[in-house]
Amino acid sequence: MLKVSVSTAFYHNDIYNMKNIIYILIIVFTVQITLAQNWKNDPDHSRLEFSTTHMLISEVKGIFKNFEVKMNAKKPDFSDAVIELTAFINSIDTEVEARDKHLKSLDFFDEENYPVMVFKSNSFKETGKNKYKVTGNLMLHNITKQITVVMIYNGTIVNHNTNKTTAGFQILGEINRLDFNVGAKAPGSVISEDVAIVANLEMQLQ
Repeated sequence: MLKVSVSTAFYHNDIYNMKNIIYILIIVFTVQITLAQNWKNDPDHSRLEFSTTHMLISEVKGIFKNFEVKMNAKKPDFSDAVIELTAFINSIDTEVEARDKHLKSLDFFDEENYPVMVFKSNSFKETGKNKYKVTGNLMLHNITKQITVVMIYNGTIVNHNTNKTTAGFQILGEINRLDFNVGAKAPGSVISEDVAIVANLEMQLQ
């Protein structure tokens, strides 16, 4: 009788331990699913562009050659995403060296004292299929203001060259440069106060 009792006890302990192991595995699996996924832009396939109107008659475009975007999201449709964009002012390129130098100077961005532009989102609202209204704080020229941009989700694939999960996005927005004291002495008749921003991003899952 004693042997049967001990054997039964071990049997029940094994069942108990197995249940605990299964329970732990379920918890771990659930946590892995609900943890936010981290994404970062592929710099070779991402572009941050801005454009203004010159003399009220023509469009002048430029890019930030050096920038990075980080994003994390739990939901597969990115409706709960949080994004942060950092652009380096000394990487401005309008394909005219003299103009680039002027834009980086004290007259405009003053890159020596304010070397980065940073946008951090605090609200992500779906407005249509794969389309979102993103609100956040833009810090530029040591001034921080809330802005709203449109973000369009273009889909997700596995990049066969890198074997990384890659998602495509486009961000469209507009700011008033005078809100950030950029080029305050330049009249709107020479350079438009409104500056359009377009970002085309390939985001890779990290």
